[in-house]
Amino acid sequence: MGSAQAVNWAKVPAKKIMLLYPAQTSFERLMSQERHSGRKRFLEGKNCLACHGDIDEHPVGESLVHAEPAKEPTPILGKPGFLDLQVQTAHDAENLYVRLEFDPGKQPDAGMDKDFETKVSMMMDDGTVPDSARAGCWVACHDDAASMARGKDTVTKYLYSSRIPGGGGDIKTPEDLEKMKAAGEYLEYWQARLNPGAKPVAVDGYVLDKRAANTDPVVKTEATRSKAGVWAVIFTRKLMAGAGHKDIVPGKTYTIGFSVHAGHTAKRFHYVSYERTLVLDDGKADFVATAN
Repeated sequence: MGSAQAVNWAKVPAKKIMLLYPAQTSFERLMSQERHSGRKRFLEGKNCLACHGDIDEHPVGESLVHAEPAKEPTPILGKPGFLDLQVQTAHDAENLYVRLEFDPGKQPDAGMDKDFETKVSMMMDDGTVPDSARAGCWVACHDDAASMARGKDTVTKYLYSSRIPGGGGDIKTPEDLEKMKAAGEYLEYWQARLNPGAKPVAVDGYVLDKRAANTDPVVKTEATRSKAGVWAVIFTRKLMAGAGHKDIVPGKTYTIGFSVHAGHTAKRFHYVSYERTLVLDDGKADFVATAN
């Protein structure tokens, strides 16, 4: 059985990606010409990353973290507007390994999540969710989610496809949702919940009509924090994890994204990446996980 400890991470290439603080920027805002000048280009086929990736995350995050009330009505005093990750990927015959290293910097204590100082998440799709490859996690971020512009405390991330067309936000029947899930029409997510000096808590789940955690997580996590405050987090996920999970196989391109909650934050008060791509062994992608 494979192990993340067996991976020689010193020989695995690392790539830096930038995460930004998004404030109340929802998918609805992105689809409004009045609020997003790039809407026309997106509808013409250009992806979020193509316009903004590796160039806009820092300035946009800094502008949004203390933006005007229409974008950020409840700013966290002193919060940085961005965070960078060093990402490494590898695999063996059984598992995919994703190692993330980051310095959260000087984070004010927001006091939202009393249980965990930091949460690191990864989201993945295999091409079954419309627009996921083009807009990443924004396809699951909506105005009516908790702490958003029209937020309801009971609403989490969800996919439009889980709603009845023209139904005013009504959720499809449990039978329809089960068919969608069986067909892989959901986003898979993994999370490591962290406190300094404590063992990380692993969570995995899916986003369809809501964000839901699996009862028995198949994802494992390891985490360490240096004296300088730098976190190193490793996700270990079986390539073939069974029902309720997407198979990770050579020859397929996966859309992935990352987020970090830092300083005891929760809900939308996190840092997020634009959509990225992952393949096994060989191919054109942001991350090529090679055999180890």
